[in-house]
Amino acid sequence: MNFRTKQPGIKRPARSRRPKAFALGAIAAGVLFVGVSAPALATTARHSTPNVQMKSMDSVSKANPLVLWVDPPRIPAVQAFEKAYPNIPVSVTTLSSSASNAGLEEKFTLFNRVGSGWPDAIFWPGNSAIAWATSSEIHYAANMNNIISKSVQKGYPAAVAAPCILGGKLYCLRNDVAPDVLWYNAKLMKQWGYKVPTTYPQYQALSVQIGKQHPGYYTAMLGDDYAVERYLWGSGCPTNDLVGPNKVLIDLNAPSCTRVETMLDALIAAKVASPVGIFDTDAAKIGAKLVMTPGAAWYGVYLFEDTFKVPAGQITATVPLSWPGTVAGTGDEGGGLWSMSSHISGQRQADTATFMEFMASAPAWQVDLTTGLPAYRPDDAAWIAKNIVNSHYFADASQIGPAMLKAADEIRPNHSYLLYDEGALWTDTVTPVLAAGKPISAAWSAYQSQLVNNAKLNGYTVETS
Repeated sequence: MNFRTKQPGIKRPARSRRPKAFALGAIAAGVLFVGVSAPALATTARHSTPNVQMKSMDSVSKANPLVLWVDPPRIPAVQAFEKAYPNIPVSVTTLSSSASNAGLEEKFTLFNRVGSGWPDAIFWPGNSAIAWATSSEIHYAANMNNIISKSVQKGYPAAVAAPCILGGKLYCLRNDVAPDVLWYNAKLMKQWGYKVPTTYPQYQALSVQIGKQHPGYYTAMLGDDYAVERYLWGSGCPTNDLVGPNKVLIDLNAPSCTRVETMLDALIAAKVASPVGIFDTDAAKIGAKLVMTPGAAWYGVYLFEDTFKVPAGQITATVPLSWPGTVAGTGDEGGGLWSMSSHISGQRQADTATFMEFMASAPAWQVDLTTGLPAYRPDDAAWIAKNIVNSHYFADASQIGPAMLKAADEIRPNHSYLLYDEGALWTDTVTPVLAAGKPISAAWSAYQSQLVNNAKLNGYTVETS
């Protein structure tokens, strides 16, 4: 998982795509090379290739190990892989927190020019990288349809795998999934005699009521770049819908967008929506008084427990809120991506596939070490048991896991990882307006313009209705 601004260590959710937060060009100077030694004997079977003559770099040895690029939270995953596959030597490059999307693309352009340097596998610092990594100009990410085993591919629910499938080809594997559920403070809801909402209109009405009856409490945090996923994506609002080759739909005047605008303005007027973002310095102060909010699967541990410090036995989650009259759907705040090189073959490709499948599906990583809900569905039950049911932190813990799995199956389609960053544009355009005490509507047209202009700057044809 990877954040736009926060780097608190291993317990952190996957950043979806926030390249703007990183300094351009820093990738060249901001990586740390870590040499990793491996024991001599194998304990787990590896992929095999036919007995053919291979080029020197198609083989894997201590002299020519697998080249892996990962962020700091993935280092324990690599160590777990080494323990399981000591016969596959690896060399690890740790991508620093300042690794920019643009700087990374420049580096891959250089690799293409000189014909070498590509990592065999990479955990992308931002999910939008998959847009340029699969382009005809860069052509880095391999089509893994016939490389990754069908059993692993089938372990991904369709809605979870969708961002990695372009033109019917599998270009990445999801590390985790971050669907939005409704998190709420069960203790306060019971104490105040409130019924948990199931629809957004009910959420709006209860939020306004809380603002009147319990001033100083909140039901929304709007200042971070994930607010787009929570509310706009969750409503099906087209901010970056890919509708054709290099063609996107951006229409904030669509009913699926204006209903969000109206609702959030009502929450702002009721003083229950904070302009503070969930990663901001003041987030803990607001979060401690957050009665309810749509939020990703990782909110429970990372935000409510570790960041907001809400006492145990208060926080729980239920199924996503719905918009009446529309198909059930929710947003997705993160879920990191793994890709492998299209420039490798032979045993190197086979061993890289073994690594990729381990990262995607092995309980030694997905259950034992990560705090993000695994994208690979067969690992979910064990992860939920360990991190939710047996954590002794949550209220009504038995309802949280089913809510998360339902949400994962209801992630709205058509929201694509593209070359422009709708979340960063939100924090640049909308957040300052909210911080000035103005409503969302005061920034709505400007946000539409920024989305359209940035899409065009990145080479997309834009439809606006």
